[in-house]
Amino acid sequence: MEFSMTGFTQEHGIRRYIFKAASVDQKFREFAVDADVTVARKYGIALQELPLLCRRLLESDAAGQISRMEGDASMQDARVLTFSEELMRQHADRCADLERALQERRRSHRRPNTARLGEHWRGRQ
Repeated sequence: MEFSMTGFTQEHGIRRYIFKAASVDQKFREFAVDADVTVARKYGIALQELPLLCRRLLESDAAGQISRMEGDASMQDARVLTFSEELMRQHADRCADLERALQERRRSHRRPNTARLGEHWRGRQ
């Protein structure tokens, strides 16, 4: 399934991102993902990141949601997912781990002593 964001609405600090999904058989369905903006800020998630994170949530949960909806077309509520605080915390933890790994790589790189740079090949030791 391909998901494309068609818009969002915000009410009482909850943003609802609306996505249109195109399946292989070219049927279109609408999905929505709710995200609490205050909680996102608490975990350092920028508003610009939320649509992509919500899309990833849809992509990871698409098979389960679609199979449940195939049986009953009236299940409008099943098409709304929530980007929960737990998922936001997991994302923040992954970002922090990546940042630590990057800092570790930067620290392990040693710069040469510029005062003695090139002395070995000049024959001075």
